[in-house]
Amino acid sequence: MPDSHPSRRTVLGAVAATAAAPLLAGVPAARAAAPASARRGDLLFVSPWKGTQIYGARFDVGSGALTSLGPVGDAPSNWTVRHPAKPLLYVGSSEDGGIVHTYAVDRTTGALTRTGAPVRTDEGGTAGGGISYLGVDRPSRTLLVANFEAGLAASLPLPGGMPGQPVSVVKDTGSGPNPRQSGPHVHHVTIDPTGRRALVADFGADRVLVHGFDRSTGAITPGTGAYASAPGSGPRRILFHPRGRTAYVLNELSGDLETLAWHDGTLTPRQRLALDSDAFTGTKSGAELALSRDGRFAYASSRGENVLVVFAADQRTGLLTLVQRVPSGGLKPWSFTLHRGGDWLLAANQASNTVTVFAVDRRKGTLSAAGAPVSFPAPACLTFFDR
Repeated sequence: MPDSHPSRRTVLGAVAATAAAPLLAGVPAARAAAPASARRGDLLFVSPWKGTQIYGARFDVGSGALTSLGPVGDAPSNWTVRHPAKPLLYVGSSEDGGIVHTYAVDRTTGALTRTGAPVRTDEGGTAGGGISYLGVDRPSRTLLVANFEAGLAASLPLPGGMPGQPVSVVKDTGSGPNPRQSGPHVHHVTIDPTGRRALVADFGADRVLVHGFDRSTGAITPGTGAYASAPGSGPRRILFHPRGRTAYVLNELSGDLETLAWHDGTLTPRQRLALDSDAFTGTKSGAELALSRDGRFAYASSRGENVLVVFAADQRTGLLTLVQRVPSGGLKPWSFTLHRGGDWLLAANQASNTVTVFAVDRRKGTLSAAGAPVSFPAPACLTFFDR
């Protein structure tokens, strides 16, 4: 959720006008020199937090150049995710009622057209704040919704790609010691490797809840298991290592990353690593978490020190080792996304109104800036849409 006291530090790196980002040293020469015929431009949708428009961009997979297309659709956006096969973009809003909208995507221009009926995920009366995460469970054709303000997780069926009314709504309880933890605030929902459980990161209650999940119906059922993080941690994201025996929890308020063993529905703590350097004395704010497709590296962002952090994951134990801290190219790296090919990471610097492209060394996991940041208004969520 938003940091109410953004840093006034000078933005790291020049902010470019809305134009293609030139390459810098560090991008592999062979990739930078790839012929145009071998390159494929992907659409990128850039969503501001509590924004009124979604912005489009074209990303050159060969060079890493990012070119803004400007606004491509009016949408009350908080978070977006694409349908895995159809030209549809789902938008979780900040509207009262936790509304999910659906937009048809013009694959050529990136233009968004609202389609179908909006779907409510709560009964309202929460004064907005709304949805903090959307994800698609492909095997069950289900849209997973984390409704931060209402403190609930919901699942929506996707018959033909259009979301239906919720199959399930599971509301949490609890609170934490931080003033921002006055009640439950669900920040993330993910399905475990077996497909039988839905795990919910509750920022407000300092817990990761373990619920049941039925892939035949897409329904989440309340469970009795939970992992309690340290008071005031604020769990924000949870991801599983591809081997299925390890989970990683990113905590927003304590600004750290936990490694947990996962066995038969139980999470057991094994490791806790800070995102910020020892020298950092400001307010901590962990923001985003992702794993490389092969599970060799974990990537996280800190809105405290304005850095992206790279960890190497031991393939036998799942334990993490710090590899790199690198400036995010701006202020408050709210989120980032790894391109499906694994060669690029794009960071959304919300407070400096920029998106920065990084080249990924797939052998070492390290990141290197691949051009000046590109301007977008208050970017919070980045969603690739390959043509």
